[in-house]
Amino acid sequence: QVRLVESGGGLVQAGGSLRVSCAASGSIFSITAMGWYRQAPGKQRELVARISSGGSTNYVESVKGRFTISRDNAWNTVYLQMNSLKPEDTAVYYCNLEKRGFQYWGQGTQVTVSS
Repeated sequence: QVRLVESGGGLVQAGGSLRVSCAASGSIFSITAMGWYRQAPGKQRELVARISSGGSTNYVESVKGRFTISRDNAWNTVYLQMNSLKPEDTAVYYCNLEKRGFQYWGQGTQVTVSS
């Protein structure tokens, strides 16, 4: 099995920065991709950023130029560096791992951006 544990969320003022981390353990091989999703109250969960096994990345339009996803070579940890944060970035951020057609999720970490 796969276990994902997020950390690094918190409260930050608009314009500030935050980095969230996702520690992966268990059967972390044959990974297709890892990513970060977020879900704000009353909204659907959306993909924020994704990094594939080949290293290619993609971002939702609203965070391009502000957020950066990265990982260590062993897929042990995936990061999301968030700069120039806006109140609309407030959400629970979930780590996601894709492997052999299955999706695995962390428990989520709250990011709150005050105006």
